[in-house]
Amino acid sequence: MNAGPSRKPIKRRAMAEINIVPYIDVMLVLLVIFMITAPLLAQGVKVELPQASAESLPPDESVPLVLTIDHQGLYYLSVGDEEEAVDADVMMARVAAVLRRNPQTPVMVRGDRDASYGDVVRAMTRLQAAGAPSVGLVTESDN
Repeated sequence: MNAGPSRKPIKRRAMAEINIVPYIDVMLVLLVIFMITAPLLAQGVKVELPQASAESLPPDESVPLVLTIDHQGLYYLSVGDEEEAVDADVMMARVAAVLRRNPQTPVMVRGDRDASYGDVVRAMTRLQAAGAPSVGLVTESDN
């Protein structure tokens, strides 16, 4: 008969664990894709918006350089008291010259209420290309 101890058959249970390695691989690929595409989506003109209600410029600050855009999209550059109609290239050259002489000169944009949003943004982009570190928007009070 049986000379040795009797052996019982070993029952193997199914593993109930989820293999997460493929999920981690997919997550890392998505992370790389989002890291590459995120800077491409953040394009635009850098504008520093105030955190509180707008205040007028302090009186001791230098005279601002004001670019006015009328409803037809024409530019008028005002440095000090003189204001004259200019085209885009002349405006960029004059703004660059003023900012080279005095880099702290505030740059403001006055857009007509009926001016195209695209015209105002194009003007702000050109001011930025001419060397303006920041651009302020001139508005009227509601009163």
